Amino acid sequence: MSLVIRLTRTGKKGERKFRIVVKEKRSRRDGDATETLGWYEKGKTGGKKQINLDRYKYWVEKGAKPSLTVLNLVK
Repeated sequence: MSLVIRLTRTGKKGERKFRIVVKEKRSRRDGDATETLGWYEKGKTGGKKQINLDRYKYWVEKGAKPSLTVLNLVK
């Protein structure tokens, strides 16, 4: 079971809202997640975000690989 930390789309049509989740690599983008780590709202003047860094570090230590987008959000 290989795990990844990536974004999943939420919200209604035309709104860019995402959840930062831990899930299996082979699952669908909007499928069931193992755990939700936070959220991200993309906007024209930047984005709002909230990430639980303690849980993020825990999953990275367990072997979960973050996507490039998630890596940029954490920095």
